[in-house]
Amino acid sequence: MEEAKGLVRRVHLVKFKDGTPPARIEEILKNYANLVNLIEPLKSWHMGKNVSIMNLDQGFTHVFEVTFESAEGLAEYADHPIHTEFSKQTRPHLDKVIAITYEPTVCT
Repeated sequence: MEEAKGLVRRVHLVKFKDGTPPARIEEILKNYANLVNLIEPLKSWHMGKNVSIMNLDQGFTHVFEVTFESAEGLAEYADHPIHTEFSKQTRPHLDKVIAITYEPTVCT
């Protein structure tokens, strides 16, 4: 296996706070998805709602996967004022978050 050249991915597992209105969650999801249009190093954004029947989710309700052009691109994204404001507006609605960053590998 070898690392994919340059790409960096981050996976977020999220549990929204109980009582967060569904409309607010939808607004957060829409705003998060739009970051790919506003911050250059962010190359792709995918999300899904947990539908597992195995009861291993520890209460996490959503998963997000974002792809960056490089580790430097991730750092640029993390410090970007638009991302900083998004995080500031979103954090009060989150109960739990796990973030994992990795360099994808290619199986040959």
